[in-house]
Amino acid sequence: MGERVDVRAALADVAGFNDFFLVDTNPAEAVDPTWRPLAELWTDPAPMGARIAHVGRVLGGDAGPVDDRIAASITMQGMAARVLSAPLAVAILHDVVPALTAADVHWRVSATGPWPLWVDDPGVFAGPGPDVATLGARLAGFLVDEHLAPLVDAVCAHVRVSPRTLWGNAASSVAAGKRLVATGRPHAAQRAADIAAAVLDHPALAAAGERLAPVRPDTGWTFRRRSCCLYYKAPGGGTCGDCVLTAR
Repeated sequence: MGERVDVRAALADVAGFNDFFLVDTNPAEAVDPTWRPLAELWTDPAPMGARIAHVGRVLGGDAGPVDDRIAASITMQGMAARVLSAPLAVAILHDVVPALTAADVHWRVSATGPWPLWVDDPGVFAGPGPDVATLGARLAGFLVDEHLAPLVDAVCAHVRVSPRTLWGNAASSVAAGKRLVATGRPHAAQRAADIAAAVLDHPALAAAGERLAPVRPDTGWTFRRRSCCLYYKAPGGGTCGDCVLTAR
């Protein structure tokens, strides 16, 4: 394993990028009964259904809730970014995949913004990596098996939305995380591009989009997805920079 990595300190280091990267590690939170394991979110239909309904109301505003497929897609995109951003940033900046399993990481409801996450005593799942491609592949396998595949299944169990759209959302979140880390830590921009590329090469994500010649502020490549998250169908919505519709 080489030099021991303090995962708690690594998570604190990446938490400042934005709220999607924040995973609380305060041991005092262990006594708060409102925290629930992420694994329950994948299996208990009630909170997932409530979150999709909440997002639908927020997106619709005065016009009323948007179509369930739009709400489900945007819900999944936010949750995908929530579970993958911190592990991605830690892998890039600290050379390990933190063991943020669905059993160990806890969530609780928040009326605004992304749901908070907390973990008590995080360890290391893989790393330090012998090379970025290997570490990226291990990160990809962990994220897909532990979080993204169960998340896609949980959303599809509620709403008849295309899994292709949902996997596109996950891939888009990987590319967005890579861009934020590279912008915030320019010295790690190429490493961010290499590790994120290895994640996107996972079979579950590889068909979701393509990597094109970089457009600023990207380093290495710019991502273009092959599906649309449907946000353009919401009142006041539009297309994202990586949307397949932009290319048309």
